[in-house]
Amino acid sequence: MAFLFRKSAKSNSELVRSTKELTTRLSEETNPNPKTEDELARDLQQLKIRLQGTPESEVNPASVFELLSLIIQDDLLFVLANNIHKLPFESRKDAQVVFSTAFRYKPAGAPDPQVLHHVIQYRPEIIIALCRGYDRRESAMPCGGVLREALKYDSIAALLLYDEPTPDGKTRDLASVNPDVPSSGEGVFWRFFDWIDKGAFEVSADAFNTFRDILTKHKSLVAGYLQTNFDMFFSRYNTILIQSESYVTKRQSIKLLGEILLDRANYNVMTQYVDSGEHLKIIMKLLRDDRRMINYEGFHVFKVFVANPNKSVAVQRILISNREKLLRFLPNFLEDRTEDEQFNDEKSFLIRQIEQLPQAPMALPAAA
Repeated sequence: MAFLFRKSAKSNSELVRSTKELTTRLSEETNPNPKTEDELARDLQQLKIRLQGTPESEVNPASVFELLSLIIQDDLLFVLANNIHKLPFESRKDAQVVFSTAFRYKPAGAPDPQVLHHVIQYRPEIIIALCRGYDRRESAMPCGGVLREALKYDSIAALLLYDEPTPDGKTRDLASVNPDVPSSGEGVFWRFFDWIDKGAFEVSADAFNTFRDILTKHKSLVAGYLQTNFDMFFSRYNTILIQSESYVTKRQSIKLLGEILLDRANYNVMTQYVDSGEHLKIIMKLLRDDRRMINYEGFHVFKVFVANPNKSVAVQRILISNREKLLRFLPNFLEDRTEDEQFNDEKSFLIRQIEQLPQAPMALPAAA
């Protein structure tokens, strides 16, 4: 007879409304109420099941479209993004599924997910709130997973890159952005440097993965952004990331720097970077680090300076003054990598380039 007392399943609209109310209530409680947490956990699990299905039952596309429409209409994503750190552990994972499904699901015949238009036009604060999930260990990984799903779209990357503080506290409208105006350095993108360098290990690792996606998956957008913000970006990159006390951060950052400089889309950024004698000094120190993988990753940036046929006077001066030391150092540099033919070919090429340097720096013709 127990079935006579079983509660009927909530409709989609009731489920969305209940989830929002419970999340809001939980956010206002100083000491989380176990009953609120349990009810919210059940609601989020139901949302996940209705959006994702189960091994026994597939989802109904019409129902998914209706449910996502209600989630967007009731502003549930914004409420969840701001409070994901307060959810119980399993509920955070369920909330991540809700977000990720929203950013993946495209209605029949639509070129983009319906949530994308909503976020860009009406609720860019969702993306900023997800980024700020890195402020707390509890929310770092679920927010990072959602961000990397959302960052498949250039418009989401642009929202993040061009975020700036505003007098009214609202997120900046992309339509008002002039990409030729340098950033103030106060927007959410610049917070990644601290999240990577100063966060707990899991925060740092996840934030770096998102940071890397921003810089490598939106080539034309990022190339323009880096040119406009060259000095500030590389000042922070060099001092905070490449000289980080964390071995993992240091190694990953040097490797990413090499990828950025060697990407054809960043040609102008690369030429500006390798014109700097100060940048060369930073990279040359990496070759003498006592950790071999730091040496190896540093070598792949160092080779860009040496292989550049249009070296600046500052770079020539450093290489020429260190020529004899480099010619003694490089033949034995990472000599145990005997099976790495590409590395050894590149090392031999650099040795020849250093041998052929002029006796004194030569200014380039104006055309170069």
